[in-house]
Amino acid sequence: MIKKAFITGTIALITICSFGQKINSRQAQIATVFNTAVQQYSILLDSANVQMKYPRSSKNGYLTYVTIEEWTGGFWPGALWYMYEYTQDPKWKDAATKWTESLESNQFNTKHHDIGFMMYNSYGNAYRLTKNDKYKAILVQSAKSLCKRYNDKVGAIKSWNDKPSLDGKDTMRYPVIIDNMMNLELLFFASKITGDTTYKHIAIKHAEKTMQNHLRPDFSSYHVINYDTITGKALHKETNQGFAHNSTWTRGQAWGVYGFTMTYRETGDKRFLNTAIKMADFFINNKNLSSDKIPNWDFNVNQAGYHPPANAQAINLTYVPKDASAAAILASALLELSQYAGTKGATYKSIANQILASLSSEAYLAKTGTNNGFILMHCTGNANRLSEVDKPIMYGDYYFLEALLRDQSNK
Repeated sequence: MIKKAFITGTIALITICSFGQKINSRQAQIATVFNTAVQQYSILLDSANVQMKYPRSSKNGYLTYVTIEEWTGGFWPGALWYMYEYTQDPKWKDAATKWTESLESNQFNTKHHDIGFMMYNSYGNAYRLTKNDKYKAILVQSAKSLCKRYNDKVGAIKSWNDKPSLDGKDTMRYPVIIDNMMNLELLFFASKITGDTTYKHIAIKHAEKTMQNHLRPDFSSYHVINYDTITGKALHKETNQGFAHNSTWTRGQAWGVYGFTMTYRETGDKRFLNTAIKMADFFINNKNLSSDKIPNWDFNVNQAGYHPPANAQAINLTYVPKDASAAAILASALLELSQYAGTKGATYKSIANQILASLSSEAYLAKTGTNNGFILMHCTGNANRLSEVDKPIMYGDYYFLEALLRDQSNK
């Protein structure tokens, strides 16, 4: 058995195993990150408890927060649950419980599609680790709220409310973004625990519609599809956070790999597995992916044939930022996909481990007392708004910790 202890400073891993063997380098790497997280999140937890808002990122050296209705609120309690899962320290369970239960009113939130991020990453992990029945009803109500954004004519869940396109030329009346694949896990969960297949049906229809319109022939992805609610047809295929309408925003591509992998797990439908594999292959074989496997925020920045929409401010950047959050999401997705992908599985696991090694290095892992308490550096939120460029972001941390736990358990 391996026991772990955490102290201030560098890694404090105690290796006590019944055969007197040393732990392997992967276990040591995971322990290093969680040791850092214990120290960093102790700082972050103190700050959050004072503000009673959800940590999001940093700006001008100061920690930034979001309110209860903002889409990233669930990543903070979710990360705390991962801390508890690894350390088994009641401190993190107590904190995770407090911050999860603070989100309870969001079970009725129908203002946007991100109820899955908000509630499944918090309450879903809470239920998985505690089996507390009171969390089930909240998750089911959250799924009901998400389903209210589904339009059967379109066959997809509406992501945003009416929103101007990035170039300001039109108003998107029914925008659906690739990110929305991530919220389907909440619906699959609701069907499993209630026996009501309505939730699963909506999730499958949404995934099918995404396959139909979000993917190009090479299995790169568009960010946003705007639908006609009368005919159900796609009106526009564009970007909001990628470099150009025809470019590949790397976090969006990672959302797709993760979302279709999860959808295959929940359905056993090989169409979704094939989509996940081909989207993953596009990502990991991309000629513009750097040798450390941490992608730029978009694969096609400043390349010939890719023209930013009007009002996109990323063109004003003097360098091309990385997005460590996209890498963390992809690593977590690849570790699961490796279990289903047959002979390609070993390749996916190897790439995931390369990503995690990079993220665990000094180039991306924050030093204790820096980075406003977050663990990952060099994430990019919305380059087109010059928002959270080359910053820590809570969802980057969340998927990094998730990927490390998946790697440890080989799940």
